[in-house]
Amino acid sequence: MSKRTKPDPPADPAAAARRLGRRPYEPTAENRKMVQAMVSYGIRQEEIATALGISTVTLRKHFRRELDVGETLANAAVANALFKAATGGGPQKVTAQIFWLKTRAKWKEPPREVSGPNGAPITTATIDLKRLSDEQLKALEAIFGDLAGGSGGHDGGAPGGEGEAGA
Repeated sequence: MSKRTKPDPPADPAAAARRLGRRPYEPTAENRKMVQAMVSYGIRQEEIATALGISTVTLRKHFRRELDVGETLANAAVANALFKAATGGGPQKVTAQIFWLKTRAKWKEPPREVSGPNGAPITTATIDLKRLSDEQLKALEAIFGDLAGGSGGHDGGAPGGEGEAGA
C-alpha cells in the first residue's frame, strides 16, 4: 500500500478558487444599510435579492436582522415625525393631532345621522319651477347655478329626469 500525500498548492491561487466553487457571500456595511432601507420602504425580499444579485435564501441568511427590524425602525421614524408635528407648531399640527388621537387613543368620529329629525325619514318636496316668478327663479339660480332650472340652454326638465307629468 502506498502512502497518500497532500498535493502541492497550485501556483495560481485564482485557478484554485475557481476549482473550489463560489466564494461565500460577504455582505458589506453599505449592503446592510441598503437592505434595511429597502425593507423600510416596503420592497419585497425577492426584489431586494435581485438588486443585490443574490438569492432570497442568501438574503435571509446574511441580512436576517435588517429584514426583521427595517420596517419597525421606519415606523418609529414616521411616528417620531408625526409626534413632533402633533406637539409642535405649524399648519399640520391639528391634522397630526386628529390622526394621532384616532389611531392611538382610539377616538372616533361621532356617528352621523342620515335620517330626518328623531330618526324620521328625510322629507323631500317637488317644486314646479314653471309656477315661480322670474325673480324667484333668479334667486334659485344664484344659489344652485344651473341646477335651479333657469334659462341658458336648459331643456326645461328637472334635474335627475323628474319632469312634470302631462307637460
